[in-house]
Amino acid sequence: MGVTTVKVIVKNPLTPSNSSEGEFLVDSGAHYTVLPDTVVKKLKLKPSYTQEFSLADGRIIKRKLGSALINFKGRELAVPVVLGEKGDSALLGVTTLESFGVGHSKLILA
Repeated sequence: MGVTTVKVIVKNPLTPSNSSEGEFLVDSGAHYTVLPDTVVKKLKLKPSYTQEFSLADGRIIKRKLGSALINFKGRELAVPVVLGEKGDSALLGVTTLESFGVGHSKLILA
């Protein structure tokens, strides 16, 4: 099984004229999409609340959640996202995938 990345454009829902484009690792085991801290800062995304997450190695971390506009394959939706901190990787989670109609059985991203 290979690693799949996709190109997406991320925007702040309050100021959609400012955007950030990047490659995101498709992670069907992650619930939320994680935005790198550089994207969060560039787009000036604001948190709605903080939530705890359990990592694969058993550690528990806290991260802020907010909303972002995600443009994927020419379609754009507002989705909940994790506002990543320094060192957090760009991940496209299952909530975003399913919002775009790409479920586990339809993992055709190209």
